[in-house]
Amino acid sequence: MANLTITGYSDEKFSSKAPAPNQYVAMLNPSSIDLGRSVEYSENSSGTSAAAPKFKQLPSETLSFELTIDCTGVVDDTRVDLKTELETLSAVVRDYKSDTHRPNYVTVVWGDTLNFKGVLTNMSVNYTFFKPNGGALRAKVKLDFRSYIDASTLAKQQNQQSPDVTHHVLVREGDSLPLIAQTIYRRPDFFVALAKANRLDKFRHLAGGTILLTPPLKSTGGKHGR
Repeated sequence: MANLTITGYSDEKFSSKAPAPNQYVAMLNPSSIDLGRSVEYSENSSGTSAAAPKFKQLPSETLSFELTIDCTGVVDDTRVDLKTELETLSAVVRDYKSDTHRPNYVTVVWGDTLNFKGVLTNMSVNYTFFKPNGGALRAKVKLDFRSYIDASTLAKQQNQQSPDVTHHVLVREGDSLPLIAQTIYRRPDFFVALAKANRLDKFRHLAGGTILLTPPLKSTGGKHGR
């Protein structure tokens, strides 16, 4: 199995690798990975506890895991300097870069399990095994990351999901025009305008596999969208 690999990039689009050292390959893969996805809602100001909270945003994803760096020679007899290992890891994920005036953007890749793009938020080292003279041979490194998407890519993603942009929708068995109108426009009453846009005379029973055009529709203050 491939080892988890962390790669540093100079730019927020993850297209230009940072100057060396720009990659750290885990000696031992983590035993677990914690991937966090949260949803934020605004505080309810209506005074009614039963009122539905108002959606605010989807915060960045978070990634946490622990790496064991073992420099006893048992795991890899070519990597026996713990100080060098930690310096390389820090250079990739944490150290300030004078050319970009910030630490690297990083990708964390592990086979088909993980492909994460983001920035480091915390790095802590716990030394766990020592030589008789006190020199450290083994450490556990806790790493926390926050996902990052550059502004232009984020804008494109948001635009692709916007009801102000024309989409093509694949009808599934059981779908209805009001349901599709609610999904795209958040207005089930737009189903009449949606039927007109697709020149549908009979639309109470949509055939699965049909492709519908969902153009931008705006309310004119009447009962149905136009």
